[in-house]
Amino acid sequence: MEKAILLAGSAIGAGLAMIAGIGPGIGEGYAVGKACEAIGRQPEASGPVTRTMFVGCAVAESTGIYGFVVALILLFANPLLGKL
Repeated sequence: MEKAILLAGSAIGAGLAMIAGIGPGIGEGYAVGKACEAIGRQPEASGPVTRTMFVGCAVAESTGIYGFVVALILLFANPLLGKL
């Protein structure tokens, strides 16, 4: 019974951890849209704008990747299952 509760809690926790992917997706879409607007206004500044956008997207995406890793650990390598 305890194992079933632990597995259910792990599945719910993994689903909640994947919610961490919503924020980076929205933020990156907004950043890319603003970068496209900036390049449209000043095409000669496309290099620095693009470079800055890529660095910002990489930093923002790291939170989504961390959430994904936590979800995978909860589902497939749960350290609490060995304690039962």
